[in-house]
Amino acid sequence: MNMSDRNFVKFTFVKLDPAWRRRDSGDRMRDKVEFAAACTSFAEDHFFRTYSLVGTRGDCDLMVRTVASSLDPIHEFHVLLNQTGLMRWAEIPYSYLAMTKESLYSDEPLPLEPRPGSDARYLIVYPMWKKREWYLLSAEERTRIMRGHIEVGRRYTNIDINTAYSYGLDDQEFVVSFNADEPGEFLDLVQELRGTESSSYTESETPIFTCISASVERALGALDGEAVAIEPTLG
Repeated sequence: MNMSDRNFVKFTFVKLDPAWRRRDSGDRMRDKVEFAAACTSFAEDHFFRTYSLVGTRGDCDLMVRTVASSLDPIHEFHVLLNQTGLMRWAEIPYSYLAMTKESLYSDEPLPLEPRPGSDARYLIVYPMWKKREWYLLSAEERTRIMRGHIEVGRRYTNIDINTAYSYGLDDQEFVVSFNADEPGEFLDLVQELRGTESSSYTESETPIFTCISASVERALGALDGEAVAIEPTLG
């Protein structure tokens, strides 16, 4: 298997200390500009997206999604990010590392980098674990079960799934993300999937994050309600 065809995917969720919003407006602006500069640098050569979680989660405010062919750029980006004034007032309550690889179960070619639909209005993300009993099944039985799961997903043509694998790299086994323009369609999809045979082999698939796609300017502006103009524009 050609490892050079794979990519590392990192989902970093950031929570701001409420005290940051009580800082002087100019100080907050400088913090946001520094954060955006680090994002701009990474985005020049790699896939990069920001998302706002203001109003969808109470335990994180924004998410940064980075993709690279090796871990080094992702590591260097987060080192740079930690030097910004904003991160002095922030914590990372959730962080997921994974890799892309071809699916064992789908007969469709799956991209090893983000789909064009990655710019949908919403990205819904969650870590997932399978029960150990799943891995005791034969490959043929797992394929049969997953085909039923996949057939349900195919009926929801406006939703694209991105599955990344974390075995041995992070605590979870998978990081699953869905591109969607209408959250209600995703709700219906998940409700239907609960009745599939594959669902009985799921150990956990929480927490679930409904992320609103936003440029870095908009995601940062949502933190305190003050617009920020940064060049070049990302997102």
